Amino acid sequence: MSRIQYQHTYDYIISLENLLDAWTEFAKGKRSRADVQVFERNLMGNIISLHRALAAKTYVHSAYRIFKIADPKPRVIHTASVRDRLLHHALHRKLSPFFANTFIADSNSCQVGKGSHRALRRFGKFINVVSENNTKTVWVLKCDIRKFFASINQAILLDITAEYIPDKNIFWLVLAIVGSFHSGTAGVGLPLGNLTSQLLSNIYMNEFDQFVKHRLKAKHYLRYADDFVVLLNKREYLENISLAMQEFLGQKLKLFMHPNKIFIQTTASGVDFLGWVHFSDHRVLRTTTKKRMFENIRTKKGKFETIQSYIGLVSHGNGWGLRQKIENWPFSCRN
Repeated sequence: MSRIQYQHTYDYIISLENLLDAWTEFAKGKRSRADVQVFERNLMGNIISLHRALAAKTYVHSAYRIFKIADPKPRVIHTASVRDRLLHHALHRKLSPFFANTFIADSNSCQVGKGSHRALRRFGKFINVVSENNTKTVWVLKCDIRKFFASINQAILLDITAEYIPDKNIFWLVLAIVGSFHSGTAGVGLPLGNLTSQLLSNIYMNEFDQFVKHRLKAKHYLRYADDFVVLLNKREYLENISLAMQEFLGQKLKLFMHPNKIFIQTTASGVDFLGWVHFSDHRVLRTTTKKRMFENIRTKKGKFETIQSYIGLVSHGNGWGLRQKIENWPFSCRN
């Protein structure tokens, strides 16, 4: 498969101008953090030092700080130093617009103008189209990747990336970032905490997206991170392409679908996708999501920003009654 190639130079990415612009983006909302404040005390000196290390190719990525979160399931986050995160932003802001043009329209995660809300809208539109305005049964194949970020094969990722990036110096920089991490097995995994991981994972999964769209001819397919769905009115076809998907992922990308999360369901029975249960003509918030939402409101004692964010969340589905419960929460700051 011939690929379009990135035309900019290494100097374009490591320029002082790009590093300064990347700092402005990175530091937004973070200036109260101690490590950001320390870096900013000698901002120009630190940026010039980073630029010189990159120009001389003496740059070495630092070790990661590790911590765990419940999101809602347990996750291990690896956080790089401020210096390294600044570089991640500088690289990401120049590469992401190029790679976005190589992705399919319904690759929805971590791109400007896309996200979970767009994925939900597209899913609803697909239901309407495939059902022919609720006159036909809609079957949905829903899957996700087991331990997605921790399972990405770095050698395969770098081989794919090299086909897009002819500049060996830019590729050296990508290699430095990718090679700075492993998930327990050398040469495997991307850190959840890196901005560049979001882009690199989309580059990796674009191989799968292209296969599903152009080889399997799945017209109503969409993906958000490692969650993906195909909609059709023929269950047997979905069963067949599920096997083809598993074979491609295993052979080409060394990834595996979560065996307990491969479902073929009708929208009449409700399809759980991205925190919502989707039906033929509406969607409602997943029960576990509602429980977690009210627990967060309770523990944060009705913090205004928390309540407003959840009001915004439920506005993306059929949740008028749920919105009333949130607005009337007894610990609301209006009381």
